[in-house]
Amino acid sequence: MRSLHPAAATREPSLRRITGDQPRALFDTLATRRIEQALAAQCPPHTLMQRAGLAVARLAQAIAPHARSAWVVCGAGNNGGDGLEAAFHLHRAGRAVTVTWLGRPDTVPPDALASYQRATMAGVVFSDSPPPGMGPDDVCVDALLGIGLSGGGKPRVADPRVQHLLARLHAAPAPVLCVDTPSGLSADTGQFAPGLTPPAGVAVSPRHTLALLTLKPGLFTGDGRDAAGQVWLDDLGAGSAKWAPCAWLAAAPPHAHRAHASHKGSYGDVAVVGGEGLQARGMGMTGAALLAASAALHAGAGRVMVALLDEGDLSIDALQPECMLRRFDALRLDHGAVVCGCGGGEAVRAVLPRVLAEAHRLVLDADALNAVAGDPSLAKALQERAAKGWHTVLTPHPLEAARLSGQETQDIQADRLGAASRLAQRFGCAVVLKGSGSVIAAPGQTPRINPTGNARLATGGTGDVLAGLLGARLAAAKSAPDAAFEAAISACWMHGQVADQWPPGKALTASALARQLSPG
Repeated sequence: MRSLHPAAATREPSLRRITGDQPRALFDTLATRRIEQALAAQCPPHTLMQRAGLAVARLAQAIAPHARSAWVVCGAGNNGGDGLEAAFHLHRAGRAVTVTWLGRPDTVPPDALASYQRATMAGVVFSDSPPPGMGPDDVCVDALLGIGLSGGGKPRVADPRVQHLLARLHAAPAPVLCVDTPSGLSADTGQFAPGLTPPAGVAVSPRHTLALLTLKPGLFTGDGRDAAGQVWLDDLGAGSAKWAPCAWLAAAPPHAHRAHASHKGSYGDVAVVGGEGLQARGMGMTGAALLAASAALHAGAGRVMVALLDEGDLSIDALQPECMLRRFDALRLDHGAVVCGCGGGEAVRAVLPRVLAEAHRLVLDADALNAVAGDPSLAKALQERAAKGWHTVLTPHPLEAARLSGQETQDIQADRLGAASRLAQRFGCAVVLKGSGSVIAAPGQTPRINPTGNARLATGGTGDVLAGLLGARLAAAKSAPDAAFEAAISACWMHGQVADQWPPGKALTASALARQLSPG
């Protein structure tokens, strides 16, 4: 039995668990392949695969320390070679390893062939089926495809054998460790290739993903967070400081210090414009504006004013008397930050021209975005704000982003980073493309992907809370070119973090979420 090559055996492990505690550089498939080529040129043949396989085996044993058996499912390429190398090490560690391999010795790449030979010489069992009697203490390794489906080419027709094996992995009772990327998921976009989406309604065991060389954006947005589970990184000794990332995983913003010698004017005003009344179309939406106001209030805005687009005579919010009601024509829009659109309905169209022309710091949400999408004159007024040096943040969900872009929702989701960046460039402002792994983009900035939040936020009104929180952050921000971008990053992170810290078993409502916000 051959020992590890010294280059692999003497390298210090560099395994890291990825959390939202610090910013992380993200690299697309093209950059990752360049980094791999540069590192491979400095190492003897087969070194990187040996390092990758050893890292996979170590992590598999760490996440399933009591595993008696391991099922390693390997594709026909180098991702499968990483799995074969991992199977070799797991077998040497005393695990009962079964490998299901879709490759053939006469067609696989040279490194994968070397790992196949090591596994067979060590006595690893090869079978088309998983080991019998696998339980929750055992472990599965998904080394089928890796980043093979990424890179901008046309999606390949799914191999029925791959579909079958992925379905079995999805239903496996044991934790699944994905090598580099969950098979079928685009490392660049976070979307599954046609025919490779996991079946719905099937209970899945815990998921882990060991990213190799680099972290990929698709692991953190779209379907990526569900598919990847807990993400880990081993850069295999490459380092990536000299390479430009395509995005960053956002981190916790610095704590906002509030000086003792400060006052309400120190933290800015927020004016919320929205809330179409019940009388207009029989669809009362004043609650959306009041939720945004509550969020701004609890997030530390110095003063919060609300201009409801309502013909009623509401003069005070009894639950939040701190939020001052105003007629829209009585608002001073060039002072503080304006949050416009929450529950605005059709009524928001009439006030948008003045809002776009006067608000120096502006958050556009919900129906304000739909109005801009349907009116070229409003879109032009939005574009003109950038030339004045004014700060603007758009907060679309995928359908609203599709309307603004003249596309379909699936087009937005198929390239979330690109879609957010194109909207930011078109309108000259910051954009928060909401969803799992919200994308924050702005002209001249590398996009950020927000790592916080969970499915508890999938309830009515939480988007209004984000808009109000963002308004408070923007009102308090110093006048800097990137103020809107930084405010958006900070607001998204806190919004999701509150949901992540929500007590288990307790319903998360938008009003309760707003009350849990803090000044920073």
